[in-house]
Amino acid sequence: MHLTYGPDASQFGELTLPAGAGPVPVVVVVHGGFWRARHGLELGRPLAADLAGRGYAAWNVEYRRVGNGGGWPATVEDVAAAVDLLAGPGQDAAVGRLDLDRVVAVGHSAGGHLAAWLAARPGLPAGTPGAAPRVRLRGVVSQAGVLDLVDAAERGVGRGAVTAFLGGLPAEVPDRYALASPAARVPLGVPVVAVHGDADPNVPLRQSERFVAAARAAGDPAELVRLPGTDHFAVIDPGTAAWRACRDSAQRFLR
Repeated sequence: MHLTYGPDASQFGELTLPAGAGPVPVVVVVHGGFWRARHGLELGRPLAADLAGRGYAAWNVEYRRVGNGGGWPATVEDVAAAVDLLAGPGQDAAVGRLDLDRVVAVGHSAGGHLAAWLAARPGLPAGTPGAAPRVRLRGVVSQAGVLDLVDAAERGVGRGAVTAFLGGLPAEVPDRYALASPAARVPLGVPVVAVHGDADPNVPLRQSERFVAAARAAGDPAELVRLPGTDHFAVIDPGTAAWRACRDSAQRFLR
C-alpha cells in the first residue's frame, strides 16, 4: 500500500502486510544513501518483502533527501511524520491490524542514523524537530549506521555527507549536531543493536563502536554485532547471513 504523509513527492511510504487477520508487529524500514537524493526506498523493498513473509508489517519509508528538498530539518521531520502516520492513516489502511505497542526500526547507513534518531524522539526538547512522538519505538537495529555525527563529520565519512545534511561542521552548527546525532542523545531509553561489518569501506565500524560505548555508559542496553569480513551492503541483501543477523535482532524486540 502506497501511503502519503505530506504533499512532496518524496513524502510517502509503502506498507506491506503479512497474510492473516490478527494484529501484527511493525518494522519500520529506513533506507540509506548518505541522506542524498541518489538512492530511494527501492533499497528497502527486498527487506520489507522478507519481513512481511515472516509475519510482520513492514513500513518502508521514503523521505526528502539532500538534493530534493531534504537536509536539516526536513529529513528528520519527514521520518518522524512517516512513523507517526502509523497511528492514523496507517492503522486505518491496515484495518486496525497494526500492533503499535510493538514497533521497531531497521535502518541502513544514513537510515541507521535516522532509525536511532527516531528512538531518541521522546527525549527531544519541546518544539524541536521530531519532538512529542505519537508512535514510540520498542527497539532499533542499525545496519552499518552513521551514529556519531560529530565524529563522522570530522573524519569526512561519506565525502562530506554529514556537513551537507546538517548544513555545516560541528563548530558551525553545534545545536544541530546535539539534536541530530544519536551518540549525543543517549540515553535513548530504547535498546539498540548495531550490526556492522568490519570490512565496510563506506561507514567505518568505529561509528557503531563509539555509539554502543556511549549508550552503555549512559545506561542504555546497546549491543554491537560485529560481522567479520562483511562489507557495507551485505546487511541489506536478504540472502546473506548479515541480513539474518539484523532480522533476528529485530525479532527479539518484537516477541
